[in-house]
Amino acid sequence: MDFVSSKVNNLSFIDVDPISVPHKFSRVQDIEISAFFSAILAWGNRKTIVNKCNELMAYFDNDPYDFLLNHSDSDRKAIMHFKHRTFQGDDLEYFMRRLQRYYKNHATLETAFKPKNSTIYKQKEALIRFYNLFFDGDDLLPRTRKHIATPIKNSTCKRLNMFLRWMVRKDDCGVDFGIWKTIPPSELMIPLDIHVENVSRQLGLLTRKSLDWHAVEEITTHLRKFNPDDPIRYDYALFGIGIGLYKF
Repeated sequence: MDFVSSKVNNLSFIDVDPISVPHKFSRVQDIEISAFFSAILAWGNRKTIVNKCNELMAYFDNDPYDFLLNHSDSDRKAIMHFKHRTFQGDDLEYFMRRLQRYYKNHATLETAFKPKNSTIYKQKEALIRFYNLFFDGDDLLPRTRKHIATPIKNSTCKRLNMFLRWMVRKDDCGVDFGIWKTIPPSELMIPLDIHVENVSRQLGLLTRKSLDWHAVEEITTHLRKFNPDDPIRYDYALFGIGIGLYKF
């Protein structure tokens, strides 16, 4: 699987991948904000996702941290027509207000997943904590909640697991950013999509019929046997095989 990983885990591959969007930035907050939205909007065709994420960054004046930190009510209303699949303008409005409130009190989104006073990190608990933190107000539409997944609802949490992979993993290939230092890569969980599911079943890494959080745990447990310190490096191999880069 290491050979297949190398075909996907390289900078030449990411031009058509949502992770290409945060690679346009250098400030930590700009990277994590653009990566967060790129992961949340990662539905459907990858080219379309990249185009919509770039469109959103343009609305943010390609300075997402400054824009979110200092934007006004009128700024939010000006981009209410933004839409990607079921993510609509009123969803974006809530996300902007919530992130503005967060960044006015915290320097990085990392502490939303692992508070500074926390010594132990488990991804399931971190995802539940983030969901509860993000939706701690009463000023949102019920529909908006579906754009942030949680293991409490037995979701695979694919997009948030992918976002955390981007932020936490660090190697010499330059794809994942590794800018968050308090979360151990050993605790990351597999971003489970249809490609990873199909290949995992063929390789015997997944026997559970339902595609849910327990399936994520099953695959990740097997991957930790190959590399306890960095199990999610094999996300690249499973995805690469799934999209036909390599036959086995």
